[in-house]
Amino acid sequence: MSSSIKGRAFGALLVILLLIPMAAQAQSDNPLRSYADVVDVAGPTVVNISAEKVVDMRSQHPFMEDPMFRRFFGDPDEGGERTNSSLGSGVLISSDGYIITNNHVVEGARDIRVTIAGEREFKAEIIGTDPRTDVALIKIDAQNMNSIVVANSEALRVGDQVMAIGNPFGVGQTVTMGIVSALGRSIGLIDYEDLIQTDASINPGNSGGALVNMRGELVGMNSAILSRDGGSQGIGFAIPSNMAFYIIEALKKDGEVKRAYLGVQPQPVDQSVADYYGLEKPRGALVVTVNDDTPAARAGIKEGDIILEVDKREIKNPSMLRNVISLSAVDHKAEILILRDGKEKNLKVKLAAFPSTGITQPTTPEITEDETLDGVTVRELTVGVRGTQEIPEEFNGLLVTSVDPSSNAARVGLSEGDVILKVDNREVTTLEGYREALEQNTSKPAFLRVYKSQQRRSIYIAVPR
Repeated sequence: MSSSIKGRAFGALLVILLLIPMAAQAQSDNPLRSYADVVDVAGPTVVNISAEKVVDMRSQHPFMEDPMFRRFFGDPDEGGERTNSSLGSGVLISSDGYIITNNHVVEGARDIRVTIAGEREFKAEIIGTDPRTDVALIKIDAQNMNSIVVANSEALRVGDQVMAIGNPFGVGQTVTMGIVSALGRSIGLIDYEDLIQTDASINPGNSGGALVNMRGELVGMNSAILSRDGGSQGIGFAIPSNMAFYIIEALKKDGEVKRAYLGVQPQPVDQSVADYYGLEKPRGALVVTVNDDTPAARAGIKEGDIILEVDKREIKNPSMLRNVISLSAVDHKAEILILRDGKEKNLKVKLAAFPSTGITQPTTPEITEDETLDGVTVRELTVGVRGTQEIPEEFNGLLVTSVDPSSNAARVGLSEGDVILKVDNREVTTLEGYREALEQNTSKPAFLRVYKSQQRRSIYIAVPR
């Protein structure tokens, strides 16, 4: 090696050696990544709530009977009433003392105490509650309070980082970190659900606390956990801020929530139904029943329609349809996109206030059997059979007497005791009509409207041929 090459190599090595201490110094000057700034912004707005109430634990919270779903009160007693000092959390949403929390934290409370920053205690009054979304609004007599900034929960994405802040087990304010695991979850705890799922640790006492983004803005209110033992197992749920604040504004204004409704009974679209309708993938909500004298009936929505969009918002499932409609204003003229007979169609529907009374549902032959549909045996209904099976008079069709467990019909949910009301949207009350309907489109799944006698409801089933 020439002396000039050796000189250049030595020079390069010297530069590298000189840079090593500089890099080490730069590394030491950088603190470890911290979320303290997020806590500084959101932490002072999250409060502890103690609510004294007389509670029949099992009647007030029936999901306590199911170990899979735990509210945040602890396990129920053997039964009867008890005085319970429940612990929960809340979030200050205005400088004059309005606080948002879960309905189940303050439901039935005769004395509510709010502690701020672990020191200042206030007596709170309930402004309004909405059990159907598990949202409540309470107020303390205070001014110049720290209040949280509310973000648009619609902007959340799966994978976004979030922080849960609350008072787990009554130990005091605690923060946990995680990500958004899923959006739009429905787990059957409350009537209207569009829940954010997160793996940020949520435990008893976190109910009503804040789920915030990395700017310390409120994106959700911690509400429930999925657990076998009552502790966090990485599956927590929060009510989105957009839904919660729609409810809060209604409670502030009227003390109650006036919901709009459509007047249909929908069901999910599975792959078999999607294949029947020619959809590339399951989407939308399939209309099983249109109730009489409702917004849907007046607008011309029909049984068998698939609702794809409401006001340009894609509908993914029945739960989403219900939420979108219920969060619309009463008398709002909604633009609804449906799929009918293979074609998309827009309808204008003037939504009405959900009625305080129940909605009425819209409103037979010699015994032989038929096995035209593979694996399925049906017979015509008689007065005697109808009475034995406890089938309501308004449901006319063919009784399913047996279903082969290995058949396609069994796989998609057809069961013995069901009543087939329609085939390909044609009413079938005779075996002859049933056979004719089945033979019309043999290249497509058999599309059945079925009354499930055990569940006392009607659904659609698409049976692959």
